[in-house]
Amino acid sequence: MLGEASMKFGVVTFPGSNCDEDMIHVLESLGQPVERLWHKDHDLKKVDMVVLPGGFSFGDYLRSGAIARFSPIMQEVVEHAKKGGLVFGVCNGFQVLCESGLLPGALLHNEGQKFISRNTYIRSATRNTALTNAVPDRALKIPIAHGEGRYHADAATLKMLKDKDQVIFRYCDAEGKITDAANPNGSKENIAGVCNTGRNVFGMMPHPERAADSRLGNTDGKFLFDSLLKAVPA
Repeated sequence: MLGEASMKFGVVTFPGSNCDEDMIHVLESLGQPVERLWHKDHDLKKVDMVVLPGGFSFGDYLRSGAIARFSPIMQEVVEHAKKGGLVFGVCNGFQVLCESGLLPGALLHNEGQKFISRNTYIRSATRNTALTNAVPDRALKIPIAHGEGRYHADAATLKMLKDKDQVIFRYCDAEGKITDAANPNGSKENIAGVCNTGRNVFGMMPHPERAADSRLGNTDGKFLFDSLLKAVPA
């Protein structure tokens, strides 16, 4: 780590990524050093946390994230995660992490087979992660933009996620209630994000980087980045 409330981030760009600069902007606006990592790189440049941003890696051919998982950089990301390094995937990045086996479950086509782009609400399901430790216990307005965002897992995996406290966010209504009506894409049990058993790899479909600047009229996403920095040892 680089000191009090500071960590070095590495943001990966795949062909078709379109939220990499958004993520970099937010992290740099918080005073954090950021390395731009290309998908063909073999060096993570000693970053503390790897971020896989949203977009349409390799055009989302086959399945979202299915080709990106074979990019050379992912070999390094997997090794980084195995050593306890932090990894965060948003939207397409979440899909890549599931395809890579770093997170359980899969992201399927939305119910209704339509791309959804709008504000939605999520609520933290646990504070026992670096990503959620300082997130308030209320509905957060965070935008989504995906066609394959329906989280799916079999019954045994869903039970494991609950038993091991691995669900990090669920879709909710504006009052914070977890209801079927608040589920935008048909995700199992309203799941919007999960972590691994080691609690160092995180994935979520909503875009916190799109809700972390006062000029956008919404800073609810900033709570997640503040949580990450709060988790850095002084």
